[in-house]
Amino acid sequence: MAIRIGINGLGRIGRGFLRLALGQDDLTVVAVNDLAGPPILAHLLQHDSLAGRLGIEVTAVDGGITAAGRTILCTRSPRPAEIEWPEVDVVIEATGRFTSRAAAAGHLKSGARRVVISSPSPDADLTVCYGVNHESYDPARHKVVSNASCTTNAMAAVLAVADQAFGVERAAMTTVHCYTNSQVLVDAPHADPRRARAAGLSMIPTSTSAAVAIGRVMPGLAGKVRCLAVRVPAAAVSLIDLTMVLRRATSLEEARGAFRGAAEGRLRGILGYSDEELVSIDYLGDSRSAVIDGTLLAIDGGNFLKVFAWYDNERGYVHRLADLIRHLGAAGSPGGR
Repeated sequence: MAIRIGINGLGRIGRGFLRLALGQDDLTVVAVNDLAGPPILAHLLQHDSLAGRLGIEVTAVDGGITAAGRTILCTRSPRPAEIEWPEVDVVIEATGRFTSRAAAAGHLKSGARRVVISSPSPDADLTVCYGVNHESYDPARHKVVSNASCTTNAMAAVLAVADQAFGVERAAMTTVHCYTNSQVLVDAPHADPRRARAAGLSMIPTSTSAAVAIGRVMPGLAGKVRCLAVRVPAAAVSLIDLTMVLRRATSLEEARGAFRGAAEGRLRGILGYSDEELVSIDYLGDSRSAVIDGTLLAIDGGNFLKVFAWYDNERGYVHRLADLIRHLGAAGSPGGR
């Protein structure tokens, strides 16, 4: 039986997930809530500047949109508790506004059985990076779950392998991240002076929530990972530069073997490994959380390891959303709402 899904916020992640779900038999989006109306939602779903034109026709109808033979209800409520969800199993909270547990739980009051926040949350019942800690999910206790961030998912996949193989004492990560709609196209007032500058013209150092989120996903590394972001004038695909101090000394070949083995084994489809000399555009549309660039892997002194890993910060992330929602569906939802 297909999992019935509602989406609150049809922005980049919401639309990306909907595009993915339209091609899946086990994921059915039955309703979306967005302040925009059906005509523009249908247009943006049909035409995407990065992913291209959707291969199926999307049409705006009275109170909704139709796609792939499905009619999807569209509502325009400003707050989660005011949305009337039509018997949905999971709501994806994708506005970026209702990230606290209390705010996202409004969807539970509106009829959802579970809520997945598509961004980091300060106090969700559980923060998950699928493939790393998804088995921690307990349907009796976890009703509001965060899917962390694209960067946290990328970093967690790499750290999980290194920590299991060698032990990670501490780490530092910089994400070279493409611009997002949280930035400005031209210079404009912003609380962060650097984010006030035009996204398409500069490399912009800024903060990232990944350091806090990784501690929720991997408690053993809480407080041991320092993170920074540099936003760059690229529309898609990002890169993490992760440096780790290992507990056990290793060699370059052993490290390569550990990452390659995980990519071909237990983290297949989540972590990738490549020895090709590629650039960011080559990873556009890649569904994995991260792909380690084997040509840039480096080690010094046996226990100082540097890893570069590419990730499509939209496509990979929506695939992890889908994986998480399937996992929630398979685990069931005892105890009601």
